[in-house]
Amino acid sequence: MNPALWVSKTGLSAQDINMSTISNNLANVNTTGFKRDKAVFQDLLYQINRQPGGLSTQNSELPSGLQLGTGVRVVGTVKQFSQGNLRITEQPLDMAINGRGFLQILLPDGQIAYTRDGQFQLNVNGDVVNPDGYLLEPAINVPNNATNITIGTDGTVTAITDDQAAPVNVGQITLVDFINPQGLQAIGNNLFKETISSGNPIEGQAGLLGLGTIEQGSLEASNVEVVEELVNMITTQRAYEMNSKVVSTADQMLQFITNNIG
Repeated sequence: MNPALWVSKTGLSAQDINMSTISNNLANVNTTGFKRDKAVFQDLLYQINRQPGGLSTQNSELPSGLQLGTGVRVVGTVKQFSQGNLRITEQPLDMAINGRGFLQILLPDGQIAYTRDGQFQLNVNGDVVNPDGYLLEPAINVPNNATNITIGTDGTVTAITDDQAAPVNVGQITLVDFINPQGLQAIGNNLFKETISSGNPIEGQAGLLGLGTIEQGSLEASNVEVVEELVNMITTQRAYEMNSKVVSTADQMLQFITNNIG
């Protein structure tokens, strides 16, 4: 069988995965705190028919040899954790991280997940929760008679209540960072989990030790650039078409041999 068919088949598969990655980026262009993915390609094993540096005669070496590639594959997707634009909402419990870091979310099973999505609300008990009802960690409880909530850039949360004129401290929001945030496992719902690759979470106060600040009344928009994704989509489409053309050409070559030899 013509090796070009199998090589182009790997190209078609790889470009199909790349298109899926691009489509997911575009689908999440309005997802708060979303970070775009980039597919990483790698060439496959080579068939070494003539070893580079091998002796063609006793005193002559092959300068390049004969190495035939067997195709391409997608070996991974990398999250791009560049900063998204900050969008003003003027909602007191909306918060955006301006810089590095993640907010902590307590999952129902007791595990901690991490997010850049700062859309928060209050539940019936006055606890600060995300849109799925999961608690912010460390927990913040707002008194039911609070009339004004202020979140400082360092994560300090204060509230003014009906019975006290002075602000009351109701909690402290901390951020965490990772040595390798690209190693985090995306679990959906704008959440990530730590892995061996990401390293352990490093917790600290917002604005210190390289962590970003917390901006109240703002949300971080998706970092997907629509124009860039459309250009990548066109490039992927053309690469897919070229690999399809190779399949068609190899088929025509085999058809010629079948019809004219024998």
